[in-house]
Amino acid sequence: MFELEQFISACKAASRQEPSQNSVRELVARAVSEPGSVLEGLGEPKEGEIQTLYRAKDLTILNVIWAPWMNLLPHNHQMWAVIGIYTGREDNIFWRRVQEGGTKVEAAGAKALVATDTVQLGDDIIHSVTNPIPRFTGAIHVYGGDFFGLVGRSEWNAETLLEQSCDGASMARRFEEANAFLKKT
Repeated sequence: MFELEQFISACKAASRQEPSQNSVRELVARAVSEPGSVLEGLGEPKEGEIQTLYRAKDLTILNVIWAPWMNLLPHNHQMWAVIGIYTGREDNIFWRRVQEGGTKVEAAGAKALVATDTVQLGDDIIHSVTNPIPRFTGAIHVYGGDFFGLVGRSEWNAETLLEQSCDGASMARRFEEANAFLKKT
């Protein structure tokens, strides 16, 4: 069974190895290779939310639950990330700046992730996320830093694709909006 405390300890140790992102990726891939075990350990998703499992200056571990049909604007993390899906599906569109130092982005690729899939994202990646299915998607996200403590992150406007400031409150609002929409349907 997926043991959260054991997973956190292993991620902390892996984050001190070089290259740390590769070591963490192996742990996340191993965990989500048995999605039923992760579901049992973390619980069945019931609403869209970001659950903080561990937070420190050099490492953040989250349980991210995407509500059905939820979308998240293009955004950056400014730190590496490893994402492993344990239930549902997560579609990522990867974006690049139109010109070096520019404030507008264009689509540069995409990847659909399903249960047991794991992906590494570099610290300069810009991506948007969609849950395209009518049920919750659960994913373990591990970041190489304090995901909530970093300032200066950006997101890009859905209509204009122009860069704007992004903070934790605006992301939390998106989850609240997705849950409110779900309750109406």
